[in-house]
Amino acid sequence: MDLRYPIGQFEYQGALSSAQRQELIDQIAATPERMRSAVQGLSDEQLDTPYRPEGWSVRQVVHHVPESHLNSYLRFKLAITEDEPTIKPYFEDRRAKLEDAQTAPVELSLNLLDALHQRWVWFLRSLKDGDFQRTFRHPELGTVSLDKNIALYAWHGRHHVAHITSLRERMGW
Repeated sequence: MDLRYPIGQFEYQGALSSAQRQELIDQIAATPERMRSAVQGLSDEQLDTPYRPEGWSVRQVVHHVPESHLNSYLRFKLAITEDEPTIKPYFEDRRAKLEDAQTAPVELSLNLLDALHQRWVWFLRSLKDGDFQRTFRHPELGTVSLDKNIALYAWHGRHHVAHITSLRERMGW
């Protein structure tokens, strides 16, 4: 198994049906509880263990997810309220090296993830099927539809939870 991609790399098959989209929204809604369960009972030493050689620590992963998902939430809002806005990418690897990402209690980011996902899911469920065809422009990836972005972030939450749960399994935690 490739420890970088415990559930496989992201693959997008194209426009989603309403049922597929609702399933992905449900996965996004479940991410905070899955993340909370993944880290439950871990000691600081365990939280500071990288999920793979040369990888981020569990703590860095937990802090990364709400930061990334907050950016996604805002990209959805931009795409709905503007005509193909150009978004600003960011350096997640540099953010993971910041002091807060390496030392802050994970509960801070777990609480942020809870609140963010409640708001994000409420917003996603308010959209009409046609809204998911709206797009934003990523400077490196080009035009991205909201359908693709919802699939990406449903995968992203599962992906990072699996980093932690697969580490726990390998370590016998």
